[in-house]
Amino acid sequence: MIHQYRNNGYNIVLDVNSGSVHVADPVMYDAIAILSGLVSDMEKPEELSAEQVKAVWDGLDGKYSKEDIEETLEDIQELINQEQLFAADIYKDFVIDFKERKTVVKALCLHIAHDCNLACRYCFAEEGEYHGRRALMSFEVGKKALDFLIANSGKRRNLEVDFFGGEPLMNWNVVKQLVEYGREQEKLHDKKFRFTLTTNGVLLNDEIMEFCNKEMSNVVLSLDGRKEVNDKMRPFRNGKGSYDLIVPKFQKFAESRKQMNYYVRGTFTHNNLDFAEDAIHFADLGFEQMSIEPVVAPAEEPYAIKEEDLPVILEQYDKLAVEYIKRKKEGRGFNFFHFMLDLTAGPCVAKRLSGCGSGTEYLAVTPWGDLYPCHQFVGQEDFLLGNVDTGVTNTSVRDEFKLCNVYAKDKCKDCFARFYCSGGCAANSYNFHGTITDAYDIGCAMQKKRIECAIMIKAALADAE
Repeated sequence: MIHQYRNNGYNIVLDVNSGSVHVADPVMYDAIAILSGLVSDMEKPEELSAEQVKAVWDGLDGKYSKEDIEETLEDIQELINQEQLFAADIYKDFVIDFKERKTVVKALCLHIAHDCNLACRYCFAEEGEYHGRRALMSFEVGKKALDFLIANSGKRRNLEVDFFGGEPLMNWNVVKQLVEYGREQEKLHDKKFRFTLTTNGVLLNDEIMEFCNKEMSNVVLSLDGRKEVNDKMRPFRNGKGSYDLIVPKFQKFAESRKQMNYYVRGTFTHNNLDFAEDAIHFADLGFEQMSIEPVVAPAEEPYAIKEEDLPVILEQYDKLAVEYIKRKKEGRGFNFFHFMLDLTAGPCVAKRLSGCGSGTEYLAVTPWGDLYPCHQFVGQEDFLLGNVDTGVTNTSVRDEFKLCNVYAKDKCKDCFARFYCSGGCAANSYNFHGTITDAYDIGCAMQKKRIECAIMIKAALADAE
């Protein structure tokens, strides 16, 4: 399967099955476009047929010189021989035994606090309540969650635990106790915990920063961008904006971590479709690690992203990509999460096919110990998997998530982005289509554009070396 596009002056050819990326001259780009319609649905051709060669000549003769066409056909054949062009799909066979595999839990999202000190207008967690009641996780429940993770992690040594909310710092003492308990268990079970934390920064102070710098492998700092954007969507419950309080704290925190192992994470909505300006604002504030995600909300919400917003949004990603390249070349670059693409190795095959592992390898734990496929399913009783005392008892839902992969989704199996997005978010699919094996169409369009921009950035930065 071939995906071709032009971006920022580059002619890019992606061979989807091999992952090979080619920056092509015009004759190569046009020749591959002609051949794509002839070989894309076949197994890898050993040699271009006379019919295929003739099609290229018929399409390009008179537009390019005979020498250039001949040389291009030779180059294409060489790339086919090296399995870097029109490569066969070898991955579909890996999904056959997914349901039979023993489930190994690798990560937990601990809802340490179903409460929050902000009233973000787009919050899917309903100010931390998650369709239920306000609650703080006790040390006893958290301890059982870590014990459950260790017991169900098999031979896997590296485990991940994210402290999430609501606002985790509202239950800070339990966070510290659980980290201490986890460190004790590492030695007893030959495990290694990678702790992470997501915070709105309201309660952030020097003591918390110092602890996080010692114990938290990554910290996500929630901020939406420019002051007027942030304060419109992330106010306190009295309506006052949060920007002025949290930005100095986040700047200090980022510097204390030497600008590594954190993300300033924003959300853009219909109200700020010019979100590239918010990313640039982050960079101008001195932040070097950032992400700005599209809000996912029901269409009736005034801040929801609509299909008609897409042209502006896609243009914003292009604008941000150009600024990203410019600043990298000037030595004042920043990292934007969705532009960080590993073309040399990347995730393992299972990860490429099934994504985040929600419902199987990754689970969310409520303050009272209930288990859900991920934080976005918390409170939806149809997805209750069990609890930290009994373990996973709803195996039918777990098995449904086991089979959630790019070949199980009609919209994904023939999509060029499938090995990069891994089928997208199961929760978004369910919320918009009532099934986890569909795809959120607006999100797909944005993801494809981000991948195209990320590949173009690789080409542009390589070109500058």
